[in-house]
Amino acid sequence: MTATDIHRTIEAIFRIESAKLIGALTRILRDVGVAEELAQDAHLAAIERWPREGVPDNPGAWLMSTAKHRAIDLLRRSKMRQRKEDELTRELEAQLEQAAPKLEAEVDALDDQIGDDLLRLMFIACHPLLSTEARLALTLRLLGGLTTDEIARAFLVPEATVAQRIVRAKRTLAEARVEFEVPAGGELVERLGSVLQVIYLIFNEGYTATAGDDWSRPGLCEDAMRLGRVLAGLMPSEPEVHGLVALMELQASRLRARVGPDGAPVLLLDQNRAQWDHLLIGRGLAALERADKLAAARGPYALQAAIAACHARARAADQTDWEMIATHYGELADLVPSPVVQLNRAVAVGMAFGPQLGLELVEALADDPALQSYHLLPSVRGDLLHKLGRGAEARTEFERAAALTRNARERDLLLQRAATAVSH
Repeated sequence: MTATDIHRTIEAIFRIESAKLIGALTRILRDVGVAEELAQDAHLAAIERWPREGVPDNPGAWLMSTAKHRAIDLLRRSKMRQRKEDELTRELEAQLEQAAPKLEAEVDALDDQIGDDLLRLMFIACHPLLSTEARLALTLRLLGGLTTDEIARAFLVPEATVAQRIVRAKRTLAEARVEFEVPAGGELVERLGSVLQVIYLIFNEGYTATAGDDWSRPGLCEDAMRLGRVLAGLMPSEPEVHGLVALMELQASRLRARVGPDGAPVLLLDQNRAQWDHLLIGRGLAALERADKLAAARGPYALQAAIAACHARARAADQTDWEMIATHYGELADLVPSPVVQLNRAVAVGMAFGPQLGLELVEALADDPALQSYHLLPSVRGDLLHKLGRGAEARTEFERAAALTRNARERDLLLQRAATAVSH
C-alpha cells in the first residue's frame, strides 16, 4: 500500500469513526469542543504512525484507545492544576498513579455505550440554543465527519465563516453548561424536532441547492440519510424518525433522474422513471410502514413521505394519484400551517382538478409576506398560466422566478421556460 493509499484510508476511517470518538470523549470530559480537539489529536497520531507501522487490524479501536489515553492525560493535568504547592502536587500524582487503572477501566467501559453517546451528541449538536446555521455546521462537523472546508463548499460560504460558526457554537454550549444527555418528557419532543429539522435541512440543501452551479449535491443527501438511519437505529420507537428516513429515501431515489447528461435540471414529470433507484424506494416504503405502525396519526415527516410514496408508486407520470397528494397536503397544512405547504397543495390541486382551480389557490397566496422573495411562487404561477394558454403572463412570471433564484441551473431552466412560454 502506497503512502497515498494509506492517507486515503486514514481519512476514510476517521470520517466513519470520528462521531464515535467525539461522543465517547464528550461523555468523559463534558466539553464537546475539547472532545473534538482530542479526536483530532488521535487523527494526527494515525497520520504520523500508520504510514510507518501499517494500518492496525482494528483501526477504530486504535483511534479510540489513543483518544481515551489523551483524555486521561488531560484529566490528570486538570487535577494537577488545582494544586499549586509542591507537596499537594506530589500527593495528587501519587493518587493518580494509584487511580490510573480504575480511571482507564472506567473510560474503557465507554465502548459499550457508543450508541448512547452518538444519540447524546446529536442532541447537543442540534441544541435550540444555537442558530440554525450553527446547528447545521456543528452536526456535519461532529457527526458527519466533514472538514470545515467541505462544509463551506457544500453551503457556498467562506471557510472562515463556517469555522467561526463552529467555534461560537462550542463556546455557547460550554458557557451554558449543556448537559450531555438525551432530554426526557416534554423536552424530548421539542429537542427531537430540532434534530430532525437539521438532518432534513442538510438533505434539502443536497437535493436542491439554494445557490451555485449545481442543481443538486448528492453527497449532502448521503450525509443526511446516514444520520437519519443512525438516529432510527438509536430511537426505533419514534415514528417521526422513521417518517423522515422514509421521506429522504424516497426523494433520494429520484436523484439520478433529476439531472440530465449536461447537468441541467429535469423536472419530476419529465424524468425517466427507469432511472429511479428502486432499492431506495423499497427502503423508503418500508420505513413509512414502520412509522405508520408506531403512530395513530401521521406526523409532518410521515405525511411528506406519504406524498413522495404516491410519486414512487406511479409507473408513469400520468398514473400519479394527484387527488391523494392534494389530500395529504391538506392534512399537512392543518398540522403545520405554512404558505409553502399551501403552495405545494395548489400545485397538486391544479394537477388533480385543473389549472384554473390551482391558479385561484396560488393567487390567494400572492400577498403573503413569507413568499415575496420565494422564487417558486412565480414559478408555479407561470406554470399554471402556461397551461391555461396565457403565454405572455406566464413568461413574465418565469422571468420573475429566474431573477429570484440563486441557483444558476434553475435560473437557466426558468429562462428557458420563459422563452418558450408564448410559442406553445
